[in-house]
Amino acid sequence: MRPLTARVLQLLADAEFHSGEALADALEMSRGSIWHAIRELEALGLDIYKVPGRGYRLSRPLALLDAARVEHHLGTLAPRFRLELCPSVASTSTRLLERAAQGAETATVVAAEWQSGGRGRLGRAWHAPLGGGLTFSLLWRFARGAGALTGLSLATGVAVARGVETLGASGIELKWPNDVLWDGRKLAGILIELQGDALGPTAAVIGIGVNVRLSTADHGRIGQPATDLEAACGAAPDRNVALARLLAELHRTLDAFAESGFAPLRAEWQRRHAHQDRRVTLLLPDGAGVSGQARGVGEDGALLLETRTGIRRYHSGEVSLRPAKPVMSDE
Repeated sequence: MRPLTARVLQLLADAEFHSGEALADALEMSRGSIWHAIRELEALGLDIYKVPGRGYRLSRPLALLDAARVEHHLGTLAPRFRLELCPSVASTSTRLLERAAQGAETATVVAAEWQSGGRGRLGRAWHAPLGGGLTFSLLWRFARGAGALTGLSLATGVAVARGVETLGASGIELKWPNDVLWDGRKLAGILIELQGDALGPTAAVIGIGVNVRLSTADHGRIGQPATDLEAACGAAPDRNVALARLLAELHRTLDAFAESGFAPLRAEWQRRHAHQDRRVTLLLPDGAGVSGQARGVGEDGALLLETRTGIRRYHSGEVSLRPAKPVMSDE
């Protein structure tokens, strides 16, 4: 999204009519430039009404991310975070990895209205509609090496589930290793990337994408069963409030994880486990499948799968989890 387009979006966010002339005067741009910005916003998925003699308006108000509002809702925690809110980036995690390499402090946050190259686990793209999602990345520095952080994605899942429930949702579940579910459908995803030495210290860039309000077209683009905060909470929350609540829970949970690891969070993760004691199939990187009963996770975050040969352990990032198919046999 070009800077001019972002400025037009700020003016249209109130969902009132704005004439092309008024927009051009306010931004000191030509009417043609305004028209191109409107076309770009439509291409990004926004529904814009165009009425001759009245101008342009969004189909509904859009609460854009605002650092001052996020800090207000963080309260006493606000000084602990460094917020960078962007209209558009290729990827919040890519930008934050660059900041981390330059020495950015722990609890630095990069959030964006739009990502042109958002990514999820296993190289998949992450689609977040403009104004309908919450995409951000959080930097957290640990004294330990990467090998001691194997339960980090699961701990992050617990924090996200807690944060969502403070917004009014209930029954938030977790799917190993990094999905947050409501009503059996994906509500949020987590991607963790690490920088550092084998023995530490380690900089973790924790990328999080949350669906806030999805349109019918958004559901089609996502390509898997998905849901949003509007459904889970009964109404779409203000994204500034949602970001603040999630950051507060992440701060609390990551502080605890840095001190004691995943073990103290294990019981809660298992209570939320969407597939606990259910028959599942793990798809391995080579395409092979292993079926069995999901028996929760170990203290290091490894998935415990009971097969005919006993309990086997699988670590985050090695497998995908899907409902078992009757034609597949136990290993």
